[in-house]
Amino acid sequence: METEGGPTLQPLLCLAWLAATLPIVAAALPIPAAAGGRLVHGLLSAFSARGKTVKPSSSAASSSSSSSKAVKSAKFTVPQKYFLHFYVVGVTVTTSLLLVICFYAYMKMTPLLPEPSSYSTIASHLVGSNSFSIGSVRSRTMEHKYRVWRTVFVLLLMEIQVLRRLYETEHVFHYSPSARMHIVGYLTGLFYYTAAPISLASSCLPEATDYLQGQIAEFIVKGAVIFIWGSLHQIRCHAILGSLREHKDSDEYVIPCGDWFSRVSCPHYLAELVIYLGVLIASGGSDISVWFLFIFVITNLSFAAVQTHRWYLQKFEDYPRSRYAIIPFVL
Repeated sequence: METEGGPTLQPLLCLAWLAATLPIVAAALPIPAAAGGRLVHGLLSAFSARGKTVKPSSSAASSSSSSSKAVKSAKFTVPQKYFLHFYVVGVTVTTSLLLVICFYAYMKMTPLLPEPSSYSTIASHLVGSNSFSIGSVRSRTMEHKYRVWRTVFVLLLMEIQVLRRLYETEHVFHYSPSARMHIVGYLTGLFYYTAAPISLASSCLPEATDYLQGQIAEFIVKGAVIFIWGSLHQIRCHAILGSLREHKDSDEYVIPCGDWFSRVSCPHYLAELVIYLGVLIASGGSDISVWFLFIFVITNLSFAAVQTHRWYLQKFEDYPRSRYAIIPFVL
């Protein structure tokens, strides 16, 4: 069930977490000063210092050599209010991953419960196929589905956590203007809130992104292009209609020309159909409710277009008879 990226991503994340953990462990161990224990502890204390734990630079003269190095390194600091950046990054990464995994789970991992035995399964039993093999495949499939949906759940928990911390940082905590933290600690925080949600999603992220790329290529990009095409034409047609009345209080009407007006009487309605066609394609076309939405748009705008077309024909004797109401060669 894993893609080629699956076995690669998790070991890299494990190595990153190990590299981040080992210095903390080394600083906590009773390593002799001669072996660099005091230096390691002093550097880590300086790198992790923030707010009231940041030592003032004036203490450098009275400290030992290793402590002096740690204090000097504390000069490379940023405002402690930059904690906000951690949670902005965390919300951005977690939300993005949650959307990707949710889309994959909904499209590929539903229904969650096993489906009833099909005729092909019954036939395989009748011809004497290995029922244990079939049961094993079904068990692995169910385990994979649960793993994907479990990933959705833990990402939801992470989303709650980073959203709460973002709110607290912005509205609850009031950092002193002089509060600082070391740049290494700042970079560590950015790493944590990037790598943590990726680690939570790593078991199924490669396969989900592969699936999403295929869906983007097949539906989303095509739908977006159609949507933009319709929108540009609608903007143009609205500009033409808006320019027909130089005086807002006047009731005088003229025959609109230009753009899709050469083909239909209501090109702005036609553009609206194109826009919603793009939305339908971008949605993948798998939701029946989106189809009913599209059908309503077609019927509603077609009816209005026919009424407008008849009005044009009655209003203007020289109105172009070659124009259709809304859809060229159809209506």
